[in-house]
Formats: sequence, structure tokens, C-alpha cells
Amino acid sequence: MIGALSSHWISDRLGRRWSFRIAAVVFIFGTVIQSGAAGYASLMFGRVFVGLGVGFGLAVDPVYISEISQAAHRGQLVTWSEIATNIGIVLGFLSGLVFSGVDENLAWRLMFSLGAILPCFVIYFATFVMPESPRWLVAKNRNREAREVLKMIYPDGYDVDVIVTEIKDTIEKESIAEHAVGWDIILFPSPAFKRMLMVGVGTAIAQQAVGIDAIQYFLVYILSQSGIESRNAQMLILVVLGLIKLGVIVIAGQLFDRKGRRPLIFVSLLGCAVSLFIVSMSFIGGASSEATAIFGLAMYLAFFSIGMGPGAWLIPSEVFSTMIRAKAMSVATFMNRVTATIMSSTFLSVATAMSWAGFFIMMAIVCIIILAWMYVYLPETKGRPLEDMSQYFAEITGDRSILEAEETLYRRDEPSESQAPEPVAEPKRQQPKRNVAPERPPPEDAHVLGTMA
Repeated sequence: MIGALSSHWISDRLGRRWSFRIAAVVFIFGTVIQSGAAGYASLMFGRVFVGLGVGFGLAVDPVYISEISQAAHRGQLVTWSEIATNIGIVLGFLSGLVFSGVDENLAWRLMFSLGAILPCFVIYFATFVMPESPRWLVAKNRNREAREVLKMIYPDGYDVDVIVTEIKDTIEKESIAEHAVGWDIILFPSPAFKRMLMVGVGTAIAQQAVGIDAIQYFLVYILSQSGIESRNAQMLILVVLGLIKLGVIVIAGQLFDRKGRRPLIFVSLLGCAVSLFIVSMSFIGGASSEATAIFGLAMYLAFFSIGMGPGAWLIPSEVFSTMIRAKAMSVATFMNRVTATIMSSTFLSVATAMSWAGFFIMMAIVCIIILAWMYVYLPETKGRPLEDMSQYFAEITGDRSILEAEETLYRRDEPSESQAPEPVAEPKRQQPKRNVAPERPPPEDAHVLGTMA
């Protein structure tokens, strides 16, 4: 949680690539301490650093991807973050199967040690492969580097100077808003910003409120309670469930940009509710309880992955205005981890107090409540450039204050723009011709222009 809250400060000052390196190093440090822990205190000490790295990475990852993505492909690309997370989950389940025959006192240390491998790849890719965010480069007046990155992202021959100009304009507005209100814009938001925060932060909370982390943490315990006692059978079932979840997320990445955000989120929540109800039936008795539990859990993980899994990071990464994106993403990630902590720490106690059947029925009801909330408040953002979110939410809420602020900024910019020298002198009769150049592309090019801001 602390890592999520501090992520915007380091990300904005050191850059997105350095943020990934720091998150990976902190995670590796915590993993090494955990794998060599001599007792509970040292194990928890290492867990603190692992949590810092995870929270930091979760907050920076979707922001970085959204800033280097075109709007038409942003849904698919941002879901890669969730795909990577689930690859890690599958590898964790596989390690449980591989070490199932190893002494338990050694197996968990080996599993923790393996956790340090992938962060090493993150450090390598962040250093030698991944480009820096063009928006961050422009913010640091490194325009030449930003142009080079944009040329790698956009089609050959596209005028990337147009995008750099758009980013500069957006950063200037963001800077003015930052100095004017700071955190007040989040703590005391106008109607448009309030709706953004409700959608973005609310979606991040909802992802954990449906119980995904708690259920994944205690899958072995749930399978045991349903009657599956064999350790090898449990590990094999976990691997199969993990592969199902991973495969559905890959499909979801394609569908978000085709079908939109709202339909997939609605299908996901409704499917989760039905699946949890099926799981609850496995604890009411009957000879088929084991098969029912496995089937219900498989359905739950599949429906979660088609919408709420990747969507909970895609939606916050794109709905926040550039004025509040870094801070709001930190808040969204923080609340996501708070909810995950509450759900995970109370899971067994509540299930024992209510009975397992009652607990899963309660979670199914929670999914239905979240579905109703999403239906009312979640707007469709498919294909919309990031810098258009302020105007989009202003139109939804009828909040003219944010639009008036932008108009004031544009009027403030007009004198400087009119006095700026043209790089190539042109007769005035050619001015109309310049105005039709792709300085602000038509709507059909909206998937190209301005998505970096």
C-alpha cells in the first residue's frame, strides 16, 4: 500500500523506466530475505519489501502502458499487465506441483527463491529494451528523445511533432492545476473529477471486493474443505485453474477494444455471481461436491478474467484526467491493496462464522451489487484519447467548470502562439492550406493523436 502511494512521486521524478528498476530491486531484496528467513519476524520483514515492490509496480505499470499506447489498441495493451501477473500465478502453481515431493521445510524456501528470477528480467528490459514514456520525456524538456520514441510507436511518416505539441499543452494545463490546487483536486473534487474518481478508484476496489485475491490465496484450503485431500491432486488442479484464467485474459485483451469496457465488465460480474453460487452448492452436501467445487472455481476464475481482472487496471489508467492521473492511480492502487488485505485477512474467519456455503452466497450477492453500481456509473471509454477524458466527464456530469478552466488556458496560450515565429515563412494566402494539415486530425485519426498525454 505504501509502495502504491509513493509510486507517483518517484515515477514523476525519475521516470517510468527507473520506477520499474526500483520496484524490481526492492522485490528481489524482499524475496532474498524471505527465502533465508530464520523466523517469523524476518519472514515478515522480507514480506514488507515484497509488498513495496508489488504495490509500486502495480501503480506504475498501467500508467506506463497507457502512455505509450494508441487509443485503438490501449485496451489490449493494458491487459498485458494482467496477463503478466497471471503468468506469475501459473508459475507459482507449477512450482507447488514441482516441489510437491520436496520436504515442506525446504520447498517454501525454494519457491521464494524462484520469485527473484523474473524481476531480473524486468531490470534488463527496463534498461535495454523498453523506451521511456514520451510524456515524461516532454515533461522534462527532452523533446528530441520523445520524438525518437514516438517514431517507434507511430506509422512511418507521421508528424510526431504534432503529438509532442499536444503533450506539451496537456502538461502545461496539468502543471497549472497542480500549483493551483494540488491534492485538493482529489480531496475536494468538482463533479467531473468526482465521477472520474468514483469510476477509477471504485473499479479498483471492486476488483478485490469480489474476493479474487482471497480465493486465490486459499484455493488449496477451499479444495481441501470440499473433499480433495491429495496434495498432488490439489497442485494439479491449481495449475489447470491458473491456465484457464490466463487463457481467458488473453482473449479479454482482444475483446476490450472490440466490444468495449461496459459489456465485458457486466458479463464478468454476472458470471462471477453465478459461479460463486455454484461453489456454495458444493458445500451443501452431495456426492458430486468435489466436481461442483472445481467446476464453480473454474467458472469464477474464467469470468473474473474476462472483465474484472484486466478491466480493473485498464479503466483507472484511462478515465483519469491528465491533471490527476499520477495521484489518482496511486490512490486507486492503494485502495485496491487495502481491499485485498481486508478480504484476505478476514476470509477464513468470516467463512468459518457463516459456513462456507453462506460465505460464497454472500460473495455472489456482493458481485450483483457491484454490477448494479457499475451499470449506473461506468461510462464507455473505448477508443477515446486520454486527453479527452476531462471533456467527456464534464459532458456526462454537466460540470462546466473544468471546460471553462481549459478555455481560459487556451485563451492564455493564444497570444504566445500568435507571436511564435513560423519555421518556414509562407504567404498569408497559404494559411488556409496549413489549417487542414493534420495539426489536429479528424475523428477517424483519434486513435493516433494525443493518446500519449
